[in-house]
Order: sequence, then C-alpha cells, then structure tokens
Amino acid sequence: MRRGSSYLLGLLAIYLNDHLAGSTAGLELAQRAAANNRTSGYGPDLEQLAAEIREDRESLLEIMRSLGVGIDRVKVSAAWAGEKLARLKLNGRLLGYSPLSRIVELEALTLGVTGKLAMWRALEQLETTRPELSKARLAELITRAKRQQDGLEKQRQRAIQEGLG
Repeated sequence: MRRGSSYLLGLLAIYLNDHLAGSTAGLELAQRAAANNRTSGYGPDLEQLAAEIREDRESLLEIMRSLGVGIDRVKVSAAWAGEKLARLKLNGRLLGYSPLSRIVELEALTLGVTGKLAMWRALEQLETTRPELSKARLAELITRAKRQQDGLEKQRQRAIQEGLG
C-alpha cells in the first residue's frame, strides 16, 4: 500500500535527523582525533577530515532545509553528549592518549563515514522523486566519502602496526 507524501516525508525527516545526530557525534570525534594527533604524522590528514566532515554536515543541513525538514534538537544534543561520554572508554592508560585510542578513533570514524556514504547513496536514489535533491551535489559527496574511507583505512592500518604490532 502506498503511503501519503506527508507520511513519507516524516520518515525521511527521521532518517535525516538520525544522520544529523551521527554527523554531530562524528564531527566531535574527528575534531578530538585531530587535536589528539596534532603533533603526530596523523594530524594533517585528521585536520582535513574534520574540515570535510564539517562541510558534509553543512551539506546535510542544506538538504534538510530544501526538503522542509526541521532539526530534532533533542536527538542532536543526545548524540553530542554521547560522544563526550564515549571519551571515558578505557584505553590501557588511566589518563591520557594511548596507541589504542588512535585505533579506536579511526575505526569509529570509519563507521561514521560508511554510514554517511550509505545516506548519500540513499538520497541519490530519491533524486527522481524529490527534485529538491538535484541541487545537493550527491555524486560529489559520494566520491568524497569513498575517498575518506580509503584514507581512514590507510591510517587505521598504520596505527595498528605502530600501536599493536
């Protein structure tokens, strides 16, 4: 049975707000990882990634505005707070940053980028039914997410060798 367009827009709003919450947590994590690695060889790439995640989050907000989807502030705030709580995870040191911290951060960032890529691809499928999406540069966002995945995987492999090898 075909649902009404307002019902479908409601589902899309939930979906996009879930991804906005994820991008909020992902941006916080990327900024923390960049700061923690500022003086290491990982720093420049993580700084670039954080900047791109910020831009991708802005692209998502633009898409939401073009579709008339509001921001679920409770969901976004909960994601922000959840990222802060995740910092309390044990990393082999009572205080401070460890090689395991870097590996876990890179893996979490990879999961976030993978989810973002899936969202861009899902939105690309909707371009024919949602003309507002045609201006969203989805192909460019997909390409960037794939590049981010590749870069994170290289960094993750290096971090494993340095930290656990």
